[in-house]
Amino acid sequence: MYYDSCTLHYSNASRDPAPVAARTYRFWEYTNVTSEKSQFNSLVARLVNATADYAAYNSTRRYASGEADFDREFPKIYSWAQCTPDLTAVQCRQCLAKNMVLLPEYFVDSTGARALQVRCSFRYQTYSFFDGPVMVRLPAPAPSTEAPAPAPAAVPTVLTSPPAAAASTRDPSYFADEEDNENVDSMLIDISTLRVATGDFADSNKLGDGGFGAVYKGILPDGDEIAVKRLSKSSTQGVEELKNELSLVAKLRHKNLVTLLGVCLEQQERLLVYEFVPNRSLDLFLFDSEKHVELDWEKRYKIINGVARGLQYLHEDSQLRVVHRDLKASNILLDKDMNPKISDFGIARLFAQDQTHGITNRVIGSYGYMAPEYVMRGNYSVKSDSFSFGVMVLEIVTGKKNNDYSNSKESQDLLNAIWERWMARTVLDMMDPSMNASFSESGVLRCIHIGLLCVQENPADRPLMSSVVMMLGSDTVSLSAPSRPAFYAKKASNNLGITST
Repeated sequence: MYYDSCTLHYSNASRDPAPVAARTYRFWEYTNVTSEKSQFNSLVARLVNATADYAAYNSTRRYASGEADFDREFPKIYSWAQCTPDLTAVQCRQCLAKNMVLLPEYFVDSTGARALQVRCSFRYQTYSFFDGPVMVRLPAPAPSTEAPAPAPAAVPTVLTSPPAAAASTRDPSYFADEEDNENVDSMLIDISTLRVATGDFADSNKLGDGGFGAVYKGILPDGDEIAVKRLSKSSTQGVEELKNELSLVAKLRHKNLVTLLGVCLEQQERLLVYEFVPNRSLDLFLFDSEKHVELDWEKRYKIINGVARGLQYLHEDSQLRVVHRDLKASNILLDKDMNPKISDFGIARLFAQDQTHGITNRVIGSYGYMAPEYVMRGNYSVKSDSFSFGVMVLEIVTGKKNNDYSNSKESQDLLNAIWERWMARTVLDMMDPSMNASFSESGVLRCIHIGLLCVQENPADRPLMSSVVMMLGSDTVSLSAPSRPAFYAKKASNNLGITST
C-alpha cells in the first residue's frame, strides 16, 4: 500500500530483495506541457536528481523535497524522493536511479509522474503535494533561443556514489582499508548541511567539550536532531580516534549503542554525526547534587541492564568482537526515556574471533575505571570492560564517583569501602539515600554483588557480560561469592605515563 505520507509492505521473505532488483510501478498525468517542452523535461530531470542526491546523502531519513521555478504556465515544479531508512546512501541512490530511467521513456512532457518500488520512490508535480520545508531549490532555466532538443536530454544522471562536491574534498587515502573507504562513502554529509544545522557551530548549540573537540546539537532540514562531534584541528590523536570510531561504529547496530549517522571530511574539518540523545550523559544526573534525585531505582536498574546488554553485543553477539576500553558514566548517553546508549569508541579495539586479550604500551583511559592489569601491564580484554562495568554499577547504586572517593579524606577507594561494608553486611548504608522511597533491597544487593564480581582483581574471576545479563534478568541464577576487589590508587597510576580521557 502506497501513500505520499506512508507505505505498508509485508512479505514472506525474511529479507527484502536487493533494492535495485525490485519491480518498479509507474504513474503519470495525462496533461502535457505545450510550450518550452525541452526546458521543462531538462528541469524536471535536474530537479529529481538533485532531490534524490539530497535524500540519499544528506538526510538520515532518506527523504528530501524539492522545488524549481519554471514559467508563467507552470510557475513551480515540485518533487520529492525517499527510500526506506535502512538502505545505505549508495543503495538509496541506486534504487532511485533505476526509477528515474523511466523519465525519458514514459514521462516526457507530462506535468506530473511517480515511480516507486518497495524500497524507494520519487514524484514530481506542477503543484505542491507535500507538507514541510523545501530542501532543494533550483532557479528557472534561461529562456530558450534554440529549437527544442530531443527527449533524451531529460535522461537523469545515475549516481552510485556521493555527489562530487562531497567526494572530491575527502582524501582518498584517508582510510587505508578499501572496506572502510566504502563505509565512509556511504555516510558522507556535506559541510554546508552541518553548518546550517548547527548555526555554524554556534556556542549556543554546544553540548560540551571532549578530549579531542566539541560536540554540537544540530537540526537537519528534514527535522532530524543530530549531535555533531567536531574534532580539534590541532589534535593528531583525534584523527586516530575518528578513523577508529568510523571503522567500528559504522558496522555496529544495537539499541544500547549510540548510532553513527554520518561523517564529514571537507575543508579540513573532521566531523562525526550521531543521533541526538536528549538527556545527554549519565554522569550529569548521577553526580549532580540536584538531578540525581531523578534517578529512582527503576531507572538505575534499567541503565545497568541496558549497558550490560550493549556490552554483551560488543563482546559476543555482533559480527565484530569489540573491547570498548573507556566505559564510564560520561560515555553512557540517555535517551528521552532514560534508556542507556554506550558512546565514544575512539580507543576501542577490534579482536579476532579467537583472540582473548591484547597488549599495549600506551595506556589510555579514565582514572577509576581502568582494570589493574591494564593500568600496570597494558593488558586489555573483554574482562577489562567487565571491570569498568562493575565500577559503574557500584557508582550507580551509591551515587559516588570512584576517583573522587579516592581523593577524599577516606583512606580507601570506593570499591574497597563497599567491600568492607559488604563483608560487615552493612553495604546498604552506602546506597544513594535519594532512592530510599523507591528501591528494592534484594535488587540493590544483587546489583552490588554483581558489581563486586566484576571488579575482582583476577580477570579470570570476572564474569562475561552474557553471564551478567543472565544474573540481572533472573533471581534464580545463583551468584558466586566475590573476592576482594583490586585496590586502585591514583597516585600509583600517575607514575606510569597513563593518558586519561
